Amino acid sequence: MKAVETNDLVKHYQRGQIKALNGVTLSVERGKVFSLLGPNGAGKTTLIKLLLGIVFPTSGNASLLGEDVSNVMIHERIGYLAENHRFPDFLTANQILYYFGKMAGVNKSDLDVRIPKLLKRVNLEDWGDTRIKKYSKGMMQRVGIAQALMNEPDLLFLDEPTDGIDPVGRREIRELLQSLRDEGKTIFLNSHLLSEVERISDEVAILKHGKLVRQGSVEELISVKQQFEMQIAGEDLALRILCKEMGVGIQDIKGKTVISVEDDTQLNHIIDMLREQQIVIQGIIPRKISLEDFFIDVIEDKPQPEEVPA
Repeated sequence: MKAVETNDLVKHYQRGQIKALNGVTLSVERGKVFSLLGPNGAGKTTLIKLLLGIVFPTSGNASLLGEDVSNVMIHERIGYLAENHRFPDFLTANQILYYFGKMAGVNKSDLDVRIPKLLKRVNLEDWGDTRIKKYSKGMMQRVGIAQALMNEPDLLFLDEPTDGIDPVGRREIRELLQSLRDEGKTIFLNSHLLSEVERISDEVAILKHGKLVRQGSVEELISVKQQFEMQIAGEDLALRILCKEMGVGIQDIKGKTVISVEDDTQLNHIIDMLREQQIVIQGIIPRKISLEDFFIDVIEDKPQPEEVPA
């Protein structure tokens, strides 16, 4: 059973004049961190609203944890943190979690146990009785995550959970999300901080003009086909001569020597030739680009790098 599934999901506004989503079909495995990416206006917010039942599709369908999104009872198993969440600043964290817990249907005896545990989990155990008007942005985000966990959900929707937080705070939230994933929870992220997405996500999807243009694991998306960084002892002149003789592309990319081969057989042949010449190979590393570079290339319709010219 998938955590999230959509089938040809379409959402139009103003009698079809605004096409927010155009036939989006995707699936998210359970127990994964999944990130939804896209430029402003790509349809990310519309997709999340459809999944949460806030708006209804023009056509197509979607399900969460095996249940159609029209079934409101599924909300008992879902947690949600909005991007610009607001809490009354005269309340304390204890009070906020109590009220949200009651609205989620959690009984008082369970709340008495869960609230201190959640505050400890988000590193706010010493701030439970402090009014949140004294909280930093990072502390506010952690309270928001705690309220999203009040009903012990199987699926979490988090909109920009690390926005405006310092590096230490981002690391703490990243570690928290990793621990939740390890417990089997599915996390659906919407974020513009691609460096954070790359670190935490198992899989990403990219929306553009309301259409799904890419989906896959972070590893497969940022790996460049048949390109390898070659690290050898001393000067790389012998490697360059060998590549020229074999018609293999070689160039410097950001201070690293990168070769492009046709297949693994050709790569192994180069390795054998270097060893015959008693050249010490220190490393052979598959070339990767950053998720940010990949994202920009996709959004700007740039061809994905595959071969380095000889």
